[in-house]
Amino acid sequence: MTIVTLVRHGETAWNYEGRIQGSTDIPLNDTGRLQARGIAQTLAGEYAGRDVVVVSSDLGRAAETADIIAAALGTTVTRRFPGLQERSYGDAEGMDAPTFAKTYGPWHAADVPGAETWPVVRERALAAIAEAVASAPEGIDVIAVAHGALIREVIMFATDGKFPREGERLPNCSATTFRIDGDHWEMLAYAGVAS
Repeated sequence: MTIVTLVRHGETAWNYEGRIQGSTDIPLNDTGRLQARGIAQTLAGEYAGRDVVVVSSDLGRAAETADIIAAALGTTVTRRFPGLQERSYGDAEGMDAPTFAKTYGPWHAADVPGAETWPVVRERALAAIAEAVASAPEGIDVIAVAHGALIREVIMFATDGKFPREGERLPNCSATTFRIDGDHWEMLAYAGVAS
């Protein structure tokens, strides 16, 4: 049994502007770094006196967030997983939300040229998390810093689609925690908020 906490990276300029990042490697902005320090302090309190492994996506915004968290926990990031990258949004990367809606329609049903499919995102996310858990010492919890759409897919998997509810979003530097025991997932703490 392993406790896994998925943390969404801190804010970037594109988050602030409402632009779709996907696999485009946009760095944290100053607000994002401040958010990362905030969640790092929270996690340092929760994990005081406990060992933990910190991993992340290999995109810069997640990697920097993870570095800030690991430093607060007195450790380093053990690995960057490409499998934890954000969904690739193909032709929509860089678009703002109104342009996306006008061009492709509703978010959940949009058929975007070159975009990664939701089942593929879920499959690679679960594989990367399984690899992170398997590479951690027995009984050690894992903090994985990743991206909003990817984390949403994991939450949907773990809750059989009950969460996130329609209209909920995962704020930057929010943390969602799961207990994983073999193939059984249980969500222990949920970070979704109404939009």
